[in-house]
Order: sequence, then C-alpha cells, then structure tokens
Amino acid sequence: MKRPDARFERVLASLALLLVGLISLANVIVRYLTNASFAFTEEFSVFLLVLLTFAGASVALRRHRHIRISFLEHRLPRGPRRVLIVVQSLCGLAVLGLIVWFGGLLTWQEYQWETLSPGLGLPQWVYLIWLPVLCVVMMLRQFQIMRDRLNGGNDDES
Repeated sequence: MKRPDARFERVLASLALLLVGLISLANVIVRYLTNASFAFTEEFSVFLLVLLTFAGASVALRRHRHIRISFLEHRLPRGPRRVLIVVQSLCGLAVLGLIVWFGGLLTWQEYQWETLSPGLGLPQWVYLIWLPVLCVVMMLRQFQIMRDRLNGGNDDES
C-alpha cells in the first residue's frame, strides 16, 4: 500500500521551520554586530512555531504516527477492533471539532474587535485563523486514517 501523503502540511511545516531558522539566524547576527535585535522576531517566531506544530501534527496523524496505546486494539477480534477504531476516530474528531469551533469563534471576535498584536500591531486574527484551518485539515486526515485502518491499511505500523 502506498504511503499516505500530506503534502500541503509538509510544505507548510517546512516553510515555517525554514523561516524560523532564517529569522533566528538574522537576529543572532544583528544582535552580535549591533547589540540590538529585531523587534518582530519573537512575534513571528511564536506564530511560525505554532503553525509548524499543527502542520506537523497533521502529517503525523495522516501517517498514523501519533503516540498511542494499542495493547487492547491488537488483542481484539476484527469486529470489536473496527468498533474501537471508529470510537477512537470519533473522539479525535470531537476534540478537533471543538478546536475548530472555539478557534473560529475567537478568530471571528478578534476580527470584529480589530484587535492588534502587541508587538507589531498586526491584526491578531491573521495569526489565529490558522488554528481552525489546520484543525479542519487534521479532521480530514483523521477521516482518511480511519478509512485506511478500517480497510486494513496503516493498522500495525508501530
């Protein structure tokens, strides 16, 4: 079976990591040469690290690489095992759905209130919109991995 792909998230995570590295390197060089640092680096770095975390979590989800306890799952017969897979997936979808809902609500409120970021004064919703968007992508990956596992793929790749 072909390895599942999460190209969008892999590219996004790679770009975020590259930008964090470049921003940090530039900041270190400037601080070394001038004893001052760029003001924007912390705000952008935190945002990019959160982006990297969610994109990486989505890749891990699609590849069925999240930490899990599979003791019970491996000892159940096929029928109950399939039920357990569905329950596991529904629990994951419920958590992600809550993040999408509340993250979307927070983003909408920040947009309506025109809240600006404390460091650079950029619209706060620009940073927050990625939370519900990437959780929706993770929900898609959760459906994909559930389908694959129910069809017998990606089941025992520990």
